[in-house]
Amino acid sequence: MCGIAGELRFDGARASREAIARMVDVLRPRGPDGEGIVQVTGGVLGHRRLAIIDPTDRSAQPMVDEQLGLTLVYNGALYEYREVRSRLEGLGYRFASDGDTEVVLKAYHAWGPECVEHLRGMFAFAVVDRAGRAFLARDRMGIKPLYFAEIDGGLRFASTLPALVAAGGIDTQLDPIAVQQFCTLHGIVAAPRTILQGVNKLGPGTWMVIEPDGRRRQQAYWNLRRAPDPTPSAEAWTEALDAALRAAVRRRCVADTEVGVLLSGGLDSSLIVAMMAASGARTVATFSIGFDAIGNEPGDEFAYSDEVVRLFSTRHTQIRVTPEQTVAALPQVLAAMSEPMVSHDNVGFFVLGRKVRESVKAVQCGQGADELLAGYHWYARLLDDPGGAQAYARAFFDRDFAAYGQLVESAYAEQDHVRPLLDGWFDASTVDGALALDAAVMLASDPIPRLDNMMMASGIEARVPFLDEQVVDVATRIPAALSVQGGKAILKAVARRYLPAPLVERPKGYFPVPALRWLRGDVLELVRSWLTSSRARSRGLFQSQVVDSMLADPEGPLTPLGGNTLWQLASLEGWLQTHGL
Repeated sequence: MCGIAGELRFDGARASREAIARMVDVLRPRGPDGEGIVQVTGGVLGHRRLAIIDPTDRSAQPMVDEQLGLTLVYNGALYEYREVRSRLEGLGYRFASDGDTEVVLKAYHAWGPECVEHLRGMFAFAVVDRAGRAFLARDRMGIKPLYFAEIDGGLRFASTLPALVAAGGIDTQLDPIAVQQFCTLHGIVAAPRTILQGVNKLGPGTWMVIEPDGRRRQQAYWNLRRAPDPTPSAEAWTEALDAALRAAVRRRCVADTEVGVLLSGGLDSSLIVAMMAASGARTVATFSIGFDAIGNEPGDEFAYSDEVVRLFSTRHTQIRVTPEQTVAALPQVLAAMSEPMVSHDNVGFFVLGRKVRESVKAVQCGQGADELLAGYHWYARLLDDPGGAQAYARAFFDRDFAAYGQLVESAYAEQDHVRPLLDGWFDASTVDGALALDAAVMLASDPIPRLDNMMMASGIEARVPFLDEQVVDVATRIPAALSVQGGKAILKAVARRYLPAPLVERPKGYFPVPALRWLRGDVLELVRSWLTSSRARSRGLFQSQVVDSMLADPEGPLTPLGGNTLWQLASLEGWLQTHGL
């Protein structure tokens, strides 16, 4: 787990070591354990290190192999790196370290771009050879981020968008298509776009080769598609998912440091704790967070997390956050975001990460289970709905194109750029299209980045067993009718083997941060300060009279998914101001 950065030159000019140093400095929270910058043919590579596997200097980065003529910067974790290393040793390779970094480097030398087919885990990395050819790749589900931007005579890449901004020389104008996606899909901007015109992100399951003269080609080496198989019974799917998830949890205990669990009290994280205990893990470190209630909305699920702690005798840390602490954390939360996000649980993850770092450097988390195993409430509504993309839009979109046009200035609403995102996903049933789209596009564009960004802000490696390749393979073959009934039916059947019924059958909860749904007091004043500032007004993005009317009714109509529409606008403007844009 780390932060990576680089500059590649195509015009013969010397790459800017100073620019890389600025990028690496921004990436410091992602890698508090070490730093490195090296010159390569036609460029410079930089790295910040979080030492989880082989914490010795032998795995320091950038990793240079003079004999093979390769230099690597790598962010991630390979959970079966020992098996890949053994195969490489069988091909004659010798290793000077005990970690997964050198495995990635030599896998690329052995297999070229096809090396990604041999790597299991989460990763984003760049390799540059002695001729100046670069290879960039990202893991199948997009768990690890990788941004890139063209500059005069070259290209830069980094683990975060703000790192690229810090280096300078890129177009920081807002991308109108991305703004429309953000305001329609509750903060999601799908790859390859970002909120800025001059920055792209490499898509999940994609690699890119960059030649010394700047020519480049991308290829998707893996695509998530649902392929439901009605043949096995519910019992057979339960057995398959149980085996896959147990293996995934066990793999993510591989580390040279303790691995804890973010325990919300929900089904997914509770099951991870139970499976770790069943695999023989010693007393597991668990961490829960809650917020003060506002009105009738509770701000925690401690009753459930406390029961899991009691059942499995975990070493538990519980945090309660007041509205005043929420306000104090918001500027730091926005600064930690690679891209603007609206989800309330960013605050929870950020504050929790600060506390987790006092005990452990790696945690497992239940992210991805709802998208892959049908946990969200709208899947049941779409199960027998023949409406396809139109039905999905009604259930999922924050606003339709007409309402969006009333919110923003005309330059940002010339045509509908969101509906085309749905094309091709609903050729089968509506619910299968929704599950596939959410897992392949939405998951990689918000739930995954918010976990990565907020945990890495404290130098915490977040591991996600539900996004294990084997688990994904099983989940995408389970017929929707089996998964959707009652919400995550097959996963609940697995959980009944490990957890008492009340923890399994409880109503689904969502990470509650009431202060960001019901905007009042200091939170509302902070929102007001962003949206009515001269910077916001001169940006020419949102129509002033609409913003004023929303500020006059800050707890007005919520989105179909229960979000506060005013907070959505504020999170975008607040992020832009926080990053000096």
